[in-house]
Amino acid sequence: MIRTIKETDAKAFLELCQTIDKETPNMLYEEGERVLTLEEQKEMIKHYLQQPNSTILVAEKDRKLLGYITATGETANRTKHTASISVGVLQASAGMGLGTRLFEKLEKWAKQAGIIRLELSVLSSNIPAIRLYRKMGFKIEGAKKGACMMDGVLYDDFFMSKLLKSTRYVKRHKQRQFSTY
Repeated sequence: MIRTIKETDAKAFLELCQTIDKETPNMLYEEGERVLTLEEQKEMIKHYLQQPNSTILVAEKDRKLLGYITATGETANRTKHTASISVGVLQASAGMGLGTRLFEKLEKWAKQAGIIRLELSVLSSNIPAIRLYRKMGFKIEGAKKGACMMDGVLYDDFFMSKLLKSTRYVKRHKQRQFSTY
């Protein structure tokens, strides 16, 4: 079942995130680096639930959290239609369509919340995630060179996005001259 997180999920959610951090090198935090207290986790969940353009959805089976997807909405008026995404699934539940279902449920929420643009970053080496994101309609917009370092090796981050509904969209702008300092 995919559902919106509740404050009472704080302990299970924190444990889920810490387990995923331990299982994969593809998340931002390394094992042991996520140092939220239970109270801080509860407050973070409460904050997300109070924001009309942010949410956390969790995948649950037999009362156990198996994965999550977060959408963090922007606050400035000109970017309130945008939400940044983070997603994580336990290794034991990977490859079973859970990521797809999380994204599908998130898109339904996003349309109701007035979100038009979803965006995320992903390690260029995380091929399974890139495949999922492309399957869900995300496109690579660019790369941040050497954005992540693991074991002394630099990795690029890809920026990906998806527009959920068509709206008036100006793609070309008058060329401007930019000066260098």
